[in-house]
Amino acid sequence: MLATGRALLRADATGLGRAQWPHLFSGSGQALAPAFATGRFRIQAAIARHDGSPDKAVVHLVWAGMDRGGTFTDLRITDWFFTRTTTKGADTWTPQSRT
Repeated sequence: MLATGRALLRADATGLGRAQWPHLFSGSGQALAPAFATGRFRIQAAIARHDGSPDKAVVHLVWAGMDRGGTFTDLRITDWFFTRTTTKGADTWTPQSRT
């Protein structure tokens, strides 16, 4: 789940990998300019834990990046929420839309 949370954050901030989660990053079909430069983006810390029930979880991420204006800021915080489903005995954690 941590790896997925990191990949989601990278896709959200830099635009790289958004096609992997079309239900989260759907758009008008036009290309979106990334908010942060891929080379100046880093995740500083991450933790995953249950969020009120055994079938809900949240990944908390602390990160840093340089925006398109050239301003570098760190200690940004992002949370990604997940729900668990079980199919044929296998658990799947699905990221939830933030809307």
